[in-house]
Amino acid sequence: MNTEVDVLCVGAHPDDVEVGIGGLVHKLVRAGHNVGILDLTRGEMGTRGSIEERAAEAQDAARILGVTVRENVGLPDGAITNTHEAQGLVIPYLRRFRPKVLIAPHEPDRHPDHSAAHRLIADANYFSGLAKLESEGAPYRCPRVYFYRVYGESVQPQMLFDITQEFPVKLRALQAFRSQFFNPQYEGAPTYVASEAFWESIRSRAAYWGSRAGVEFAEPLYAIEPVILAVPPGLEGVV
Repeated sequence: MNTEVDVLCVGAHPDDVEVGIGGLVHKLVRAGHNVGILDLTRGEMGTRGSIEERAAEAQDAARILGVTVRENVGLPDGAITNTHEAQGLVIPYLRRFRPKVLIAPHEPDRHPDHSAAHRLIADANYFSGLAKLESEGAPYRCPRVYFYRVYGESVQPQMLFDITQEFPVKLRALQAFRSQFFNPQYEGAPTYVASEAFWESIRSRAAYWGSRAGVEFAEPLYAIEPVILAVPPGLEGVV
């Protein structure tokens, strides 16, 4: 079965992708691209929600966003490390999905797993392209790797994407994580992520980047290497 995708979005935990770039994911799906999500852990260290609950929530969110596939590597939550062993578990997914674009968490981040995921994915992608590295699937290295922030932005992004139309779907996908975010109907210990303040910050964050781009809501992406463009933005389609 062909499982290749155009874009593979990686999260350290279920819901990371939705928090950081849920709007962009849906925008890409609406544009006709096959998008996959790869969660590195099951989020088992989270204060709220069981492994089973979070797995079901992740699949519900994937259906709302319209992604082609969502899978989980099963690395230990709270203990992601950029080791040869961890790279070996990630590489088969990269070789199977063979994305044209790979999007992963950026660093630094207040959650150590997010920073570790940044380094792990960047290195695993490089080693995935080595012909002599024995692993499942044919060697493959994604040529375009970009990064997103889960919590906060400390540096200027290289790209902003208008998600004004997609923002309501982003919120619906986040609401699918019933155990994690603001939900008075769920009985669980209070956490900042589950607070109304955090929920409101999702809107204010998107509105801030939207104001920088002259739109209502936007999401940023970060690039380590220069981004190659055919023409300056604004001249697309101009003869």
